[in-house]
Formats: sequence, C-alpha cells, structure tokens
Amino acid sequence: MSGDTKLPSIIQGGMGVAISGWQLANAVARRGELGVVSGTILEVVMARRLQLGDPGGHVRRALDHFPFRDIAEWIRDMYFVPGGKEDKTPFKNVRTFTVDPDLALQELTVAANFVEVFLGKEGHDGPVGINYLRKIELPIPFSVYGAMLAGVDYVIVGAGNPKDMPWMISQLARHEATHLALRVQGLTSGDDAVEVRFDPVDIHRGSPPTIERPDFLAIIASVDLAEGLAALPEPPDGFIVEAPTAGGHNAPPRGPRRLDELGQPVYDQRDEVDLARLGDIGLPFWLAGSYGTPGGLRQALATGAVGIQMGTAFAFCEESGLAPDLKAKIVAQVADGTVEVRSDWRASPTGFPFRIVQLEETVSDDDVLSNRRRVCDLGALRVPYKTDNGLIGYRCPAEPLKAYSDIKGGRAGNTEGRACLCNGLLATAGLPQYRTATDMQEPPIVTAGSDFDGVRDLMSRVRPGESFYSADDVIDYMSETVVPVE
Repeated sequence: MSGDTKLPSIIQGGMGVAISGWQLANAVARRGELGVVSGTILEVVMARRLQLGDPGGHVRRALDHFPFRDIAEWIRDMYFVPGGKEDKTPFKNVRTFTVDPDLALQELTVAANFVEVFLGKEGHDGPVGINYLRKIELPIPFSVYGAMLAGVDYVIVGAGNPKDMPWMISQLARHEATHLALRVQGLTSGDDAVEVRFDPVDIHRGSPPTIERPDFLAIIASVDLAEGLAALPEPPDGFIVEAPTAGGHNAPPRGPRRLDELGQPVYDQRDEVDLARLGDIGLPFWLAGSYGTPGGLRQALATGAVGIQMGTAFAFCEESGLAPDLKAKIVAQVADGTVEVRSDWRASPTGFPFRIVQLEETVSDDDVLSNRRRVCDLGALRVPYKTDNGLIGYRCPAEPLKAYSDIKGGRAGNTEGRACLCNGLLATAGLPQYRTATDMQEPPIVTAGSDFDGVRDLMSRVRPGESFYSADDVIDYMSETVVPVE
C-alpha cells in the first residue's frame, strides 16, 4: 500500500456465491468504502447468468471490454440464451477443475472474474476487491489473473493459509507463469509435490495488456498466522481478523474439539486474537464478526484497527444477490426476534465450521437435506487424493456415497451430515439447477453472521413502499455516530 492511499474504514464482506455480487460492490465502492465481489465459482455464475438471458445485458457489456475478443465470442456463443432458458431446462454445466484444467475452462474462469470486477468498478473510481477461499484452490491462479485484468484493487483470501498468494499476485502482474502447490490427501514425503500451473501467455497469446498489482489482504484468526505471513519475503498488505461469529466458514477452535448442546463448536479465550500483539506487526488490520454497527466500528477503531469488515447488514440490503424471497423471510424473522443461526461442524465438505440460517425449505431443514438426491456436478469443494495406482483423483464428502466411499476410498463416516454447498449457495443467489429426474430445483442454503443488530436497526428505517434498505443506507447508518479516535 502506498503511504498516501486512504484506507477504507469499511470492507464489505465477500459473501457466499454471488451474494456479494458486482451490484453490491459497485454501490459500496461509489461511497469510497471497499466494495468486494465474491470470487467463488464465478465461471459457473457467469455461464448461468448468460443462460438466463443476461438481464440488462451487463455480462455481455463487460465481455465487450474483455481484452481478448476471441475468448469473449466463444463464451457468448456457448452460453447466451436470448430471452433466457425455460424454467425446467437445466443449466448447461461447466467443466470441473482438475490439476490440469483444459484451456476452455481456463479462459472461461479468467473472463468470468474479469466480468465481475469490471462491473463492480464501472462508473466510479472507488476501490473494489475480490474474495477467494484458499480451500477452493484449483481455480485460484486463473481467477486472480482475470480479476487483475479488470483492475481489481484488492485480493482477499481466507479459509486457509494464504502464504503463497503475495508472490503469485506479483508474478501475475508481470504476466509470468505461476503455480500453486496443492494439498493432496494420501501423499507422503517421498511423493513429488502436486501443483496447478498457469501461464498467462495461454490467455493473452503474446499480447498482454498492462496491469497493476493489487494489494493483498489475508483473512486470519490467529496472531501466529499473521506473524508468519508478515515474515514472508512478500508479506500481505494487511489483515482481516475474523472472529467465530462471522458468517460463512470459520476457523476451527484452537483447543480440543468440544460441542455445545446444539452440536456447535465451542470457542474460548484461546481463539481470541491478541490485538496489541497484532498491532506490533505494523500492518493495517480490520476486525470482522459482530462489528457491523456504529458502536462496533467505534470499538474496532479504539483497538487500533483501521476499520471493520462487515457482511450481514450488506447481505440483506437491496443490492445483494440473495434471492428476494429468502431475504424477505429472514428479515421478517429478524423483526420478530426468531432468526436463528447455527454453526454447523458437519455441513461444509471443507471440514470448517459453517454458519447457517435456520429456515424452512432450505438445506438447514433436516428433511430437505436428507431428501435431496446427492449430486456432485460442480465440484468446487472436491479435494485431490492419491489413488491406489498413484494417480490423482478427486472426491467430496457431499457427493454420492457410493462414489465417495466404494469407488474413491473415502471414509463413509465423512459423508454424514454433509451438504452440497456448491449447489445450495447458487440456489441462494437465485441460480438453482433444475433436476429433471426429480422435477425439482436445488434447495438453497443461507449463511450469515450471528449479529443481526444492524439489520434490525436498518429495517426499522425502510421507507414506505420499499422492501429493503440500500447499501447507501448501510454506509449512512455506520457513519452516524462514528467519531475519530484520539
């Protein structure tokens, strides 16, 4: 970060799949705060938006600015459906990532990340970032390059140790070939390392545009990790400290595994981050998890933080990608005090605790989860493993039991209670797959933080004739009682 750059006091969280979409990031960035788009499976998100007819023409407009016209043209030809597909016509699926993804998938992923960031930055000069999960590692080099082609200002990575991100970003800024070491189940110290490789020349064909290196923010839950990252030859430019009450995936507790009466992980003082020690590192940091009110922002500033990352209040604003019917049901629960969010240790195939809003007709309902036919056709959370013949296979504990256990050798116990987050989160954003075999759409799964005070305050101010508050309203609300720290 350059010394004269004004750092945002509010980072809008990179939530779910397409919940933190370009519309939300654009609205937040226009106010000078950091708008963030979710970078999770954007190749699928873009392909489905095109198959829905690309309402408003936004995807096609962004593709018109993509620097490699031949790629943009084949994507339009492959996925755009004028007027949109029929409701009971399934979406055309996108190839799943492997260690050696085919060129078409690389191009689609680069273009999709470009499109989301381009639209987020369109029409203003505010900062826009993109959020990735380190756990979803196979697409990362291709995704980051696409975002950088669109001029992304910040790359933000959590759900794992992002120690390899700063140098990768630097390499991509120079259009150099890069790689990412993968965690492969079953590998031993005597095995060769497994990497996903990306050479930007495969995309730009020898005519690279000029791009600038974005800043990198690491999402952390411990000072130990922050200190290790800060000691790297290329350290992060700052940290986002996520408390266990933040939405989505959380770091597991640092002590022995303990569960409460609802089966939720129990956190204690060992999971509290020593902010004084963090401040001694000398890099800027933001706090996340139950800070999304004016009082929370004041509290964060008083600790020495630059500001906060907040998600839940933005997740229920007008511009978020959360399907309007789900949004309306949950804000009604917030109003009557019945909203419930549980931290589920089993639901996510990643093994990380995952916060889920309890809502009928969603995957949080045990009947919905058990009645869903297991399908793994997106594969974002599959992990590589070493097969008996020494090759690399891919499996996910949320896939069909026979495939996971009998064919791929996974432990059957790993599949209990697992949910398909890929399909569930796409459904939450209004992009559900239709299953002809069962004549049903994929059910949604909604994640949010535990603190709804900001949502409650903001909904009390919604103007007559409007259903939800806006991103502008969130920023105005956060600015009301903020005073500079002496």
